[in-house]
Amino acid sequence: MAKKDQFERHKQPWKADEAGQLRVLAGKGKGLKEIAKAIGRSEESTKDFAKKNKIEILKKR
Repeated sequence: MAKKDQFERHKQPWKADEAGQLRVLAGKGKGLKEIAKAIGRSEESTKDFAKKNKIEILKKR
């Protein structure tokens, strides 16, 4: 898979159900990589959205 084809939803606005899923998964202590994959967003997009909305994502070691 070519890098440019990796995320078809590039720069798409977040939907309410995606934000809710992010809050639920972050509340369960899931890591950034796992949350991003479950939502279908890039890790960078997920991290930025969480920071903007004051949602804490635990760092996995």
